[in-house]
Amino acid sequence: MTDAELAAHLAETAGKLLLAVREAGVFSAKALGKAGDATANEFLCRAIREQRPDDGLLSEETKCDGSRLGMDRVWIIDPVDGTREYGEARSDWAVHVALAIDGVASVGAVALPGLDTVLRTDRPFALPEPGNPLRMVVSRTRPAAEAVMVAEKLGAELVAMGSAGAKAMAIIRGEADIYLHSGGQYEWDSCAPAAVAVAFGLHASRIDGSPLRYNQEDVYMPDLLICRPEHAELVLGILRDAAVAVG
Repeated sequence: MTDAELAAHLAETAGKLLLAVREAGVFSAKALGKAGDATANEFLCRAIREQRPDDGLLSEETKCDGSRLGMDRVWIIDPVDGTREYGEARSDWAVHVALAIDGVASVGAVALPGLDTVLRTDRPFALPEPGNPLRMVVSRTRPAAEAVMVAEKLGAELVAMGSAGAKAMAIIRGEADIYLHSGGQYEWDSCAPAAVAVAFGLHASRIDGSPLRYNQEDVYMPDLLICRPEHAELVLGILRDAAVAVG
């Protein structure tokens, strides 16, 4: 399998495992998330080490030993992005499998098991028409202040959604136009979504317009902007103006 085929296959298979864990009916609501995370993580980590033994690996659910930092190719995975939504049997959760090459999110897949869908870097298709008014996806529980401000400036509708992967893929699926996050994330939250978004022709960057960089020693990523390319400069301009006003 190519890297992209492997990423898609692993994301899809992990999603099926997660559905099976949930449907088994043997876990309490409190225990379900941990059981799902552990099952999917074990599968993904073992499969990547088997299929790509010379590559590095970074997972949300596995302690990093630092060996990846000296590698050009590093797989970055999130076995369950949106654990709360997974436990609630919603559709807005995802499985992220990505390959960062020289710090760039280059290959990846985002599985949306609740929708029986996998979006992948090697199979892009034409984007649907933009919304009118524009739609911005935000957190279900804590919409970022910057996102709310930008939405007000643009006259955009706010669409509450769960995982980062589901939010980014909503743009590709024609359910949203802009995903702006400033509440803090980690590399596994955005690597696969960013790789897929760029493959589909979307803009992906930090909210100051700087590039996203992966396989860093500090895996914390404060912010993220994924949007249709025609909206990128407008959103970044609003953010720059707001930063100047505050400064």
